Amino acid sequence: MSATLTLPELERTTPVRHRPALSYELFPARSDVSFERLRETIAHLEATGPDHVSVTSRARHGNLARVIEVTEHVLAETTLRPLVHLTSIGSTRAQLTTIIHALLDRGVRGLLALRGDQPEGHRLEDDEIPFARPLVELIRDIERERTATLAGGRVSIGVAAYPHRHPESPTTSHDTEVLVAKERAGADFAISQVFFEASVYCGLLARAREAGIRMPIVPGLVPATNPRRLERLAAISGVEAPRDLLHRLETAADEVERRRIGVRFTVDLARRVLDAGAPGLHLYTFNSHADALDVLDHLDLDRWSTTQGEPR
Repeated sequence: MSATLTLPELERTTPVRHRPALSYELFPARSDVSFERLRETIAHLEATGPDHVSVTSRARHGNLARVIEVTEHVLAETTLRPLVHLTSIGSTRAQLTTIIHALLDRGVRGLLALRGDQPEGHRLEDDEIPFARPLVELIRDIERERTATLAGGRVSIGVAAYPHRHPESPTTSHDTEVLVAKERAGADFAISQVFFEASVYCGLLARAREAGIRMPIVPGLVPATNPRRLERLAAISGVEAPRDLLHRLETAADEVERRRIGVRFTVDLARRVLDAGAPGLHLYTFNSHADALDVLDHLDLDRWSTTQGEPR
């Protein structure tokens, strides 16, 4: 951009259309060989111009070195912005403070604040920060301490939202109360856990808006192409894929047909939630770019772009 650029010229050259937000979730590599494959996946995803890529972290930060490895790669060798998962379970306040400072020192400006999965036998009452809300508060406290080094900027904090009832929650109303508390603590946006029916996500949106939640809630989708992966996901999350979808995937004539079925299902689901007002899409890639790119190729996000000044 020329240093002599005038405001009228800037107004003429600034795009007036806004594509829905797009992001991907990545897992840190487990070995040097898989890290090379992950670098290739990141390059393919970068070409689609996502707003960020999230980097998952295990509870107790057992893979912290690998998390920092992929984060530093994203920051130094790509144009992407990392959203680093930060889990509080099993960690002291001092440990979390050290990790937050280390990530900010490296240039990270996006954090996804999560409690994390509770290991068998773990007692939440033993944790100094047992939930996501106080973790959000800790991040904001550190941000205030570092305002000058952040050039007065803010850290963007994401949190989890649950279209289905959280396995440990008594009701969806309780889930909504927890989400309200996260927003009041300083969360900027939420990413939903996986779901397979648009009506489930729409129900989450309705409950959130009725409770006064204003932050965007981005739907999290998994490309539904691999029946084994969907079954493992159900075992972890408690959210099962539709039986009809699993049957069609398992009885497909070949891998090409199986992929076509899964991509079509995911594209249809994405269209429905975008039509319902979703602010964007977050795709759980499982470090495989091919399925995510197939979904995008069939989706055409520009269809949901808006012109400046027009209501969404």
